[in-house]
Parts: sequence; structure tokens; C-alpha cells
Amino acid sequence: MVISVPHANRLQGTIHVPGDKSISHRGVIFGALAQGTTRLENFLMADDCINTIKIFRQMGIEIDIKGHNTVVVQGKGIYGLSAPKGQLDAGNSGTTARLLMGLLAGQDFDSILTGDDSLRKRPMDRVVIPLRQMGARLMGIENKEFLPITILGKGATLKSIDYTMPVASAQVKSSLILASMYADNSSHIHQPAISRDHTEIMLESFGGRIHTDGETITTYPQPELYGQDLLIPGDISSAAYFLTAALLVPDSEIILKNVGINPTRSGILDVYKAMGASINIERIYSGGKEPSADITVKSSSLKGTVIEGSLIPRLIDELPIIALAATQAEGTTIIKDAEELKVKESDRIDSTVGILKKIGANIESTPDGMIIQGPSPLFGTQLRPGSDHRMVMMATIAGLIAQGSTTIHDANWVNISYPDFFAQIEALRC
Repeated sequence: MVISVPHANRLQGTIHVPGDKSISHRGVIFGALAQGTTRLENFLMADDCINTIKIFRQMGIEIDIKGHNTVVVQGKGIYGLSAPKGQLDAGNSGTTARLLMGLLAGQDFDSILTGDDSLRKRPMDRVVIPLRQMGARLMGIENKEFLPITILGKGATLKSIDYTMPVASAQVKSSLILASMYADNSSHIHQPAISRDHTEIMLESFGGRIHTDGETITTYPQPELYGQDLLIPGDISSAAYFLTAALLVPDSEIILKNVGINPTRSGILDVYKAMGASINIERIYSGGKEPSADITVKSSSLKGTVIEGSLIPRLIDELPIIALAATQAEGTTIIKDAEELKVKESDRIDSTVGILKKIGANIESTPDGMIIQGPSPLFGTQLRPGSDHRMVMMATIAGLIAQGSTTIHDANWVNISYPDFFAQIEALRC
């Protein structure tokens, strides 16, 4: 799909961004493993999360989609999954693939996990290596740690693990937590920095036992989990594009309703406030353990900043759109310690720099990030973001502030996480 994005003079309005993708995935997983019914409201009806639903249906879990965004899961308990017929296809979802490797390692059946062309090129060794230390039997094609991977669960016994993660990764941590539910004893996972903690919150919400002490997580074999009713907050990673658009398009004001502000995910708010953004957080909802709020953002004059260290895991998915904001900020912005960007749906360091350079930005890549000089005038052109949904959305917001018109190829990839993205952009134009 190809779309044309004309320059925007002003953006105004109120929107609800879709439900959090990370929480939606985990809601299906824990709902399937719990006894009884789990109801997930404001579920993200996008390709990645629908692939997770399809996989659990293949393993014998009844999952109903009611209305536009409510999912009802009839759980069968920790040991209630059934051997699937055929391969389990995660599509483009790295979260689905990596989390399920840990879960499937503890099942008493064999399975094959695969994905689309893009996902089959993404490294899985960071999950495979510690899972093998726990006694899991995982085999990639030609003994390599890429999908498709066969998980030989039948007859396997998982051992507890004391593991220090080389990089802060919520996917790796979550995979090990899921595997540890089936281990012979308690496990200890040490993080180099705190990453998003949705798995820990959800496991505890479903009645599981888990303990966090700073950057160390202690997990336990789980005897039983219990179905829950969950209201999923809006995804701050999706909200990031509208936050940035409002900051950069003149005379704009956007209100974002019920956005998740979990402290392990809200790094972009801290960065934008440090850059001088007009952002007001109000009506904080704290009925559950995942806080959310209404966020009002207005056009602002920004200044450069440095983004590094423990801040990186709190905004890793938002760094490309922050880089766009930095092209319009006064001075230099430096992003470092972000090597993790290289192993996303694309090499997001190279992809971000390539797209922004093409429209006139003064930006250079480094081995672990980017250096951006601003402000730079941007000019519309033809952009080919490829199969990375976040690159498509970042290029679209760039088109709003570029002079002339910007043509975005591969626009259909927004369906991975935000099917209504383009419609909501158009609704905000004045």
C-alpha cells in the first residue's frame, strides 16, 4: 500500500490510542494458563496480537472476540495446553515468538514455532541460550538459533536457573519467567537495567508468586493461576507518534485518553519534558497495577538532549520517533547505549538515519545510536520504510512537518500494531 502525506498546518483533537500491545499479548498467555475466564477489554486488534490468539487456539484454548476490542479467554490451567496440529506461526511478532519459546519449553508435547520472512531473520539466541541452560531442548534449522525452531517439550524436565542477562530485554526476561513456572525450583534473573515489567505485574495479578528486588527477579514454579478481568490501557508506544506530531506541527494541541504510564515504559515523557515540551499529565487512572492517564500535548520549541544508560530500556521502541523530534530541536541530541535497536523488525539505527537523511535531516549513525543536529528543514519525497511498522509511522509523522508531499510505500505494515493509524492522523488535521 502506498499513501501520500501532505504537509500539515495544524493538528487538533482528542483520540484514544489502541490498547497496549505488550499487555494484550500477555493477557492472552496468562488467560490461557489460568483456571476460569479471563476478559480483556481494550485489547489491541492488530496483526501481532491476533497471531498470539491464533496460536493459543491451535493449542486447544477457546478464545472469543466480542465487539471491536474485547477478548474472552477460557483458560485451562498451567498444564491445560494441548499439542498443536501444524506449526505455530507468530507472523511478524518477536514478542509472541520469544515469550512462547519459554512457555513451550515447559509443555509435555513437541511444537514448531515459526514466523514471517522478517521474523525468521531476527536472532533468537538470546532466548535459546538461557533456556538450554534450564534443560530445554530447542533446535533451529541447521542448528542455528533462527526460526523455525522445534521445541522438544515431551519428556523434558526444566531446571531452575540463576541467570545474568547480558542486555536489558523484557522479551528475554519474560520468556525465562514463563519457563520458570515449570522448573524444579525457584529461579533468579538478574537484569543489567530495569525493563518493562508487564509480565511480572500480570503474573502476580493472576495469583502467581514472583518477587522483584531492584534488578533481580525471583520466580517460582506456579501451582495455579486464576482468570481475571483486565482493562488494558492505551499503548504509549502508539501514543508516541501523536505526542511528537503535536509537538512539531505548529499551533497544535492533542489530548490522548487513557494512555499507559507504567514507569518502565514512560521514558519518552521524561525525555520530551527535558527537551522543553508542553506535556500535561492529568486524570491518572490507578484502578489496576498498570497506571494510565490522559495526556495533553501542545506545539513546543525543543532543545537537544542526551539519551543514554538506564533510560534506554524505558523508551527503546520510541527512539526512532524521538530522533525525528530531535531534527527539529535546537542543538545536538545524542542517543547512545541503544545497540538493541539493531535487532528489531529492522536495524532501526540504519533505518531511522536513512529515512531522516533522505528528507533533509542532519543525522549520523554511531555503533550504538545516533547524533542529530537541529533544527533542520525537511522536504517531502518518496520513502520506503520496508516491513517495519514503527518506521512507517515515523516516516508518516515526518511527512506532516516536511514541505510539500511525502509518499510512503509499504504503508500496510502499520496493521502490525495500529490499524487505524492513518485514519486518526487525518481526523486531527485542521
